[in-house]
Amino acid sequence: MKLNFFCIYLIIIIFSRIQAQELEAQVIVNSDLVNQTNQQIFKTLERSLNEFINTQVWTDEEFLNNEKITCSFIFNLTGYSNDQFEATLQVQSQRPVFDSNYDSPILNFLDKDVVFSYQEFQPLFFNESSFESNLISLISFYANIIIGLDADSFSLNGGERYYRQARQIVNLAQITSRKGWKPSDGRRNRFWLIDSLISNTFREYRIAFYTYHREGLDQMTSDPNEGKYGLMKSIKQLEPLFNRRPNALLLQIFFDAKVEEIVNLFKEGPKVDFKNTEELLKKIAPFFGSRWKQIKA
Repeated sequence: MKLNFFCIYLIIIIFSRIQAQELEAQVIVNSDLVNQTNQQIFKTLERSLNEFINTQVWTDEEFLNNEKITCSFIFNLTGYSNDQFEATLQVQSQRPVFDSNYDSPILNFLDKDVVFSYQEFQPLFFNESSFESNLISLISFYANIIIGLDADSFSLNGGERYYRQARQIVNLAQITSRKGWKPSDGRRNRFWLIDSLISNTFREYRIAFYTYHREGLDQMTSDPNEGKYGLMKSIKQLEPLFNRRPNALLLQIFFDAKVEEIVNLFKEGPKVDFKNTEELLKKIAPFFGSRWKQIKA
């Protein structure tokens, strides 16, 4: 009898741990640009990263299998020698829209400063209180950014705790000479990404992000008109941020992820008065001017 109770207890513990895993990630390591005859190291790296990301428990929240966050990490290798890797990393994540089969793009970020060491079959472990390696810190940082953005899209400022963890990873990484962790490493890097998300200077971004998803997208199935007004409201909420910081990284990140979605949503379905919003989009996201014109089509 005691053995049976122990088995049941063990199953519950294992199942609860499976529930707690937050990410359903696909990692791709593309070595097309690397002149290397033996491709095994790249396949091993890809397999190890997939296992690391998808089995690591990143939070103390419980996630059911259907609640896991779909995301991808695409490493395009540009150099490899003596266990040293150089690459760019495209990080993408999606979020389901309420009462639909549609997944909305949340993040589409290109990190150009990816350099790390990796030996084949090297174990990968995350320690939140120490810097283990540039590769582990890189993955762990973006895992927390993805979870934080997902939480922000469901509740106002819901991602705060995960952004704090991402900031801690950045702080610990200051000991490395690898690029991307310091303010002096450029204006579009990991340091400035998390600094912007946490800073009160860019508070409108997170408000607009929440409005866009909860008052906009999540209303589209039940009331498309109401959903479109929610989307337009969120774009209007970005205007004070643009007026204060017209070149803000977060504005670029928002529209990098959302431009196609905005165009498609307003081209289809019930018509709303889009003129003011179109003018605002041309103002705050002029680099997508040709795309905004398509909404009238």
